[in-house]
Amino acid sequence: MQYLNLVINVLLILVLGWYLITNLQWYNYKLDRVILKHHKIEWHSLYFIIPIVLYYILPIIYFSVYFVFHLIAFYFWNKHLDKALILTERVKRFFIILFLVVFILNGLMFLSNNHIGVIVPLFLAWGISTSLEKILFISYKHKAKIRLKEDFKDLMIITITASYGKTSIKNFLYQILSKKYNVYMTPRSVNTIGGIVKDINEDLPIDSNIYITEAGAREIGDIQEIALFLEPQYIIIGQIGPQHLEYFKTIDNIINTKMELLYTPQLQYGLIHTSIPLKQYDKNIIEVFPKNLVVTRSDLHGIWFDLEIDKKVEHFHSSILGGFNATNLTAAILMAKQIGFSIEEIKLIIDDIKSVDHRLQLIQSNGKMIIDDSFNGNFEGISEGIEIIKTYNGRKVIVTPGLVEASVELNKQLIKKIDEVFDIVIITSKLNKQLFKSGIKKAKLIHLNDKSLMTSLLAQETKIGDLIYFANDAPNFI
Repeated sequence: MQYLNLVINVLLILVLGWYLITNLQWYNYKLDRVILKHHKIEWHSLYFIIPIVLYYILPIIYFSVYFVFHLIAFYFWNKHLDKALILTERVKRFFIILFLVVFILNGLMFLSNNHIGVIVPLFLAWGISTSLEKILFISYKHKAKIRLKEDFKDLMIITITASYGKTSIKNFLYQILSKKYNVYMTPRSVNTIGGIVKDINEDLPIDSNIYITEAGAREIGDIQEIALFLEPQYIIIGQIGPQHLEYFKTIDNIINTKMELLYTPQLQYGLIHTSIPLKQYDKNIIEVFPKNLVVTRSDLHGIWFDLEIDKKVEHFHSSILGGFNATNLTAAILMAKQIGFSIEEIKLIIDDIKSVDHRLQLIQSNGKMIIDDSFNGNFEGISEGIEIIKTYNGRKVIVTPGLVEASVELNKQLIKKIDEVFDIVIITSKLNKQLFKSGIKKAKLIHLNDKSLMTSLLAQETKIGDLIYFANDAPNFI
């Protein structure tokens, strides 16, 4: 029996360790965010707290009954995650440390005829792992800095930050500049100092002329660290809004954090959105955008807009959807012009520019029109998507969790817009479920508990000729 209990003890520690590191990976390895910002606290109770409490308080019940139930429940929980644990090098190091800690402590306790429990080895492993990662990161960051200085002496670096739209600006600018230069951009939405350091060390091609990066933040000082590390010569500070307000508390804090990009010591030219109040600035280096931007048409065929450049109104067209993308395209246009492209060259490229994956991406499938806006999580963007969809003649279906990291009031405004346009509303999260239940009056409301059933649900509820709008595909831990 002693050996069986020892095996159960080790398995429990590993299961709890798997749960802990999964949650840490979701929340950028910030333990305080796992504890205070998690959207499904009941998971902490079911898969972490209750097993530990029973293990210590009622060990007979735990070892004889609950352990099997816990393993089975945890297996199915992990299996149905749409953002399961990725076995990165950091995660592998954590499990190696956990194994070693458990092995050493079990050996010591076995010799003394005592029991190690589960809390001590688990958090000892987490503490050692966190300290090791900090030491390793200093080394990785130094290596990346040396590589930038020695291998990329003439590299032009452009860094973009904004509350929303930075990934779109990055992709649009990349498509324009790639017509003349060897351009590399950070993949997907990599925008943290850790992600950028990894990208430079592992993926930045040696023949790159231009490196386009994003800068994101969850805390004051995050963007300053990126600015001082990368030292970009060109910066774009895009539109500011209430995105991530729960972390920064006030719009002023968000603005001040985004403005940290100005700390770059090699600044040659910067674009700053009109939503940011500037008391004084060097007009030779900083340009405020957009100037007299007018969206003349926005529908399912693209956008047409007029923009003042050098005191002259220029006319642009793009097949990109969404009037708000005129602002994102404006940033790319002005930066490309600064780097040496003519307006006529830019117009030709803009006319044929490709949409960013999962951001108002138009797809035709089995007689149905699909608009994939699943990477768009802000109020303005989704509202613009709804305005475009208004013009569609046919049934309209929206699949969304609502807004995440946004206020109740913003969600209520969005739900009102949704109810006015859509025939079927499918919500994919518990987060805003009650708001949708009270706000949807006209449309048919469906709550999808398990997103693995999405395909069968849509096959059942939709038909040829329908438009399906996927807005803000939040993972199921939200």
